[in-house]
Amino acid sequence: MKKIIYYVATSIDGFIAGPDEDASDFTAAGEGVNQYLADLKDFQTVIMGRRTYEFGYKFGLEPGQPAYPHMQHYIFSKTLNFEDQSDQLTICDYDLDIIKKLKQSSETDIYLCGGGIFAGWLLEHKMIDVLKIKLNPLILGDGITMFGASKNTGQLELRESKMYNDGLTINTYGVSY
Repeated sequence: MKKIIYYVATSIDGFIAGPDEDASDFTAAGEGVNQYLADLKDFQTVIMGRRTYEFGYKFGLEPGQPAYPHMQHYIFSKTLNFEDQSDQLTICDYDLDIIKKLKQSSETDIYLCGGGIFAGWLLEHKMIDVLKIKLNPLILGDGITMFGASKNTGQLELRESKMYNDGLTINTYGVSY
């Protein structure tokens, strides 16, 4: 069974975006970002919530098109609908059976893109297997948290940590519930 890997950029104080979804202070280039982009090539499946998908519009993503051309997308939303939708996109309800089927059928581990509400829902249902944090050297003070309003807990086992010259540290943790 494949793993869900939550690979996410955060501030030191645990925000994945600042107020009004502002991510402009996050490290955008350098060795750590290059490592992240290289790591994305290993995934063939990406899952995300509606807000994460729509966040891509700010960066030129066309509605209904894939954010990652080499991946099959599963967007979990009750309201998202497109007139012109790529074959690489599947819109799903929040449904654990879909998540379980993806974990069984995916050829690679599954990239959980973005976070907040959807990542919190997955955490509540103990579906996140690995947490990869791109820790940015900044404090945002407010914004979108990694797991939305989830209060679920879990133990993390540090598996790898690497610091980069651009200020990023990428920490990889196994999740135990």
